[in-house]
Amino acid sequence: MASDTSADAAEVERLYEFGERLNEAKDKSEHVSDYEGIIAAVEGHCVKAKQLAAQLIPRFFKFFPGLSSRAVTALFDLVEEDDLGIRVQAVRSLPLLCKDTPEYVSKIVDVLGQLLTSEENVERDAVHKALMSLLRQDVKASLTALFRHVEIGMENVREKVICFLKDKVFPIKTELLKPQVEMERHVTNLVKKSLQDVTGAEFKLFMDFLRSFSIFGVGVPSEHIQELIEIIEGQADLDAQFNLPEERKLDLLKNVAVSSPYATAQDSRQLLPSIVTLLKKYLPRRKTEGPKYDYLECLFFSFHHLAHKTPNSTNSLCGYKIVTGQPSDRLGEDFSENYKDFTERLSSTEEVVRNAMKKLTQGMADHNKALCAAKTEEEKANIKAEQQKTTTALHNCNNILAMTQPLHAKAPLFIGDDKINLSWKEPMKWLSASTMPTGGKRKATASVNGSRSTSAAIANKKARGEGFVRSQLVNRALEGLSRGDGGRSGRAERAWGGQGRGRRRGRGWGWNFH
Repeated sequence: MASDTSADAAEVERLYEFGERLNEAKDKSEHVSDYEGIIAAVEGHCVKAKQLAAQLIPRFFKFFPGLSSRAVTALFDLVEEDDLGIRVQAVRSLPLLCKDTPEYVSKIVDVLGQLLTSEENVERDAVHKALMSLLRQDVKASLTALFRHVEIGMENVREKVICFLKDKVFPIKTELLKPQVEMERHVTNLVKKSLQDVTGAEFKLFMDFLRSFSIFGVGVPSEHIQELIEIIEGQADLDAQFNLPEERKLDLLKNVAVSSPYATAQDSRQLLPSIVTLLKKYLPRRKTEGPKYDYLECLFFSFHHLAHKTPNSTNSLCGYKIVTGQPSDRLGEDFSENYKDFTERLSSTEEVVRNAMKKLTQGMADHNKALCAAKTEEEKANIKAEQQKTTTALHNCNNILAMTQPLHAKAPLFIGDDKINLSWKEPMKWLSASTMPTGGKRKATASVNGSRSTSAAIANKKARGEGFVRSQLVNRALEGLSRGDGGRSGRAERAWGGQGRGRRRGRGWGWNFH
């Protein structure tokens, strides 16, 4: 035992000598054997020597390009060690290799991405810091390597990488993504490649991230917005008949809703029949039926914005009498039954929604009382969470009523501006009962059919050209929702949580370089 301790001490002392000679040497390339000795220490048994080698390897790395491959491999071996201290030191040293040799960024980020699965907090924290260091050094190469794990990585590695992107990268995108437009475009391409096999939650995460980019913001060319829609269409698995989980159906309807203000008149004409079909499916015929409030908010929002672009298309669909002077008005045909059916459904929906709002309002009052009586912080937090849910539900109902009321007229004014703030886009302060719609006519704040508010005019003008969406594909998706039948393709099966990915690399399996 004493001899082992003595040998370990001698090994550490020898490494210090190698380091001192290299540090003092003016021409370090003359001391190749010293650096080789440092690398060789990785193969020994002394824990302290391995930790010291992990510190010395990156310090002199740039002076020995002929040994670079051996040096990198040595550090990769150290992050596989059983001893936590050695692994943490090796992880901390990996980014230092790239300070003067940036060509290693991609490979090292690849390995660090696999290490995100560590169960040790101190090791995982070291991996996070190492990755952030490399992201700040070369964001393009680093993100490319990380998204490679999202695209083809083993399941739990992939999940950890997505969590890292969500928690550490996305919140500071303004700081990291420079030059902004170039990097936003690069990340968009990475996301598009990674979306071939995602869950509904992952898809929403990436879509929300893309929508925050300046290249998809207000006033951008229509082809940019079209690109987002094509991403949505690609995820709808349009060649399969739809039998989607509720979450996925709602995600699709939300994405169609937020994109509908940018649709062209031609696209709107093609999409409206599917929207109306879905509306009729989810509008309750009887006042006792409980509707899907989230679905209706999305559908009514899409309906208004699409109908605003092509109002006379609603004549045959809903029985309206909108005159534009075009043959497509079809005023000589009798669609009165459509109008009767549609408006009866609207009336039933409005009564159901108003009753729901009364219950929600009472529920909010009960929450307020409960909050005053709550004694612990946990109780208060739970009550506040319920208050927020009630607030969102009230906002949802309020929006539905604001969008149904104009539709009772024979020639309604469709909402084509930004009057409606969708309940799920951002939190809204609770509306008191006195501020909620109780019937009557809608205030004249919406743009009139055929005319546009300033913002809508700009959006529609920019939406011309190639057209906004491949409407036939979206229609197939919406028609699938209205049928609610059929099976899923292999990709869809995986996206809903099916099997098909590999499992995590265990220690000693060797690194999976993409």
